[in-house]
Amino acid sequence: MESTTPHTNGNNRGMGDPEIRMDRSSDRQILDNMVTAVVVLDESLCIENINSAAESLLHTSAPQAAAQPLKELIMRADEILPALQHALDARQPYTARDVALRLPDNITENVDFTVSIIHRPPDGPRSLVLELTPLTRLKRINKDGASVARQETARQLIRGLAHEVKNPLGGIRGAAQLLERELPDDTLKEYTSVIINEADRLKELVDSMLGPQRGLKLEAVNILRVFEHVIQLIEAEQPGFIRWVRDYDPSLPDLEADEAQLIQAILNVLRNASQALQDTDEPEIQLRTRVVRQFTIGSVRHRLVMALEIIDNGPGIDQELEERIFFPMISGRPDGTGLGLAITQNIISQHHGSIQVNTRPGQTSFSIYLPFTQSSDGGTEPSAKEVSDK
Repeated sequence: MESTTPHTNGNNRGMGDPEIRMDRSSDRQILDNMVTAVVVLDESLCIENINSAAESLLHTSAPQAAAQPLKELIMRADEILPALQHALDARQPYTARDVALRLPDNITENVDFTVSIIHRPPDGPRSLVLELTPLTRLKRINKDGASVARQETARQLIRGLAHEVKNPLGGIRGAAQLLERELPDDTLKEYTSVIINEADRLKELVDSMLGPQRGLKLEAVNILRVFEHVIQLIEAEQPGFIRWVRDYDPSLPDLEADEAQLIQAILNVLRNASQALQDTDEPEIQLRTRVVRQFTIGSVRHRLVMALEIIDNGPGIDQELEERIFFPMISGRPDGTGLGLAITQNIISQHHGSIQVNTRPGQTSFSIYLPFTQSSDGGTEPSAKEVSDK
């Protein structure tokens, strides 16, 4: 919470006045006509009502929230409850800036909120009205937009450089093949073989820099099957080295995606994580799947998206690399090519998704958000009931 500003009295009556007199019959109409998220609390700081904007923000419904203590809807609410109780006791509204609300489904929403007091005549109980202005979505849009712009600029530069390298590589390889045919001594051919093999290796590297060249082959994909397949691949490389913690939501419907590319994207992240754990005692990777409601990817607001988290207990990513970790040729390892995460980001972008990283010493978390459908008009996302019935 960055700042708290109490309101002062004035001649004009409004949400910022110490008390607003209104009867209950007008509550629903007023709430439904407000575009900001509104939560009404009683004197016990239990929820009396929320409007549709608050339902979207808090990932709940009015019937589910009704009569619940605020601390049951917002985790770690103890940080704001004393201020709300003081506002109620002192009849003093206030405004708080950039407050982090931790919701039960492990989602954090940053908001500005204004607290006002309602007094219902005659001599009725008082209530608190919380007007919540979400900041998380705006921050994510700005961050994603800036990140996409930087990555696209870097991608165009890499593509231009890759094409410039690829052309002379073909000439070098062709000349080496012609020279090999003219050599009088077969023992000398080992030198031309080195040239040809290295030219082929560099061509493969350039092709990787250019990224996937084919379109998506869309099909119904079970994300749990993808995770288990990738775990098997990592285990084949380092049997028994990593402790896998699975936190799967079994109600997840299938995802419309290119399974082969999705496997490659997740494999790149898991392989990076496993390599980062080489010097970690008791290395562990946690895999988590969830459905997130009302989530924005880029500038598109989705009713439901699939959220995948890959969390390791390694040393974390250097702060200087964190902002550039998805750029091509950026790697924290001396022997790394810096292409794995760049390819992953490209694949996730092709699926109209988003990938984010949060890191600190002892933990790195990659979060992948994917829409359930890939149709041009956004498709028909599964309903909450369909997800719960899965």
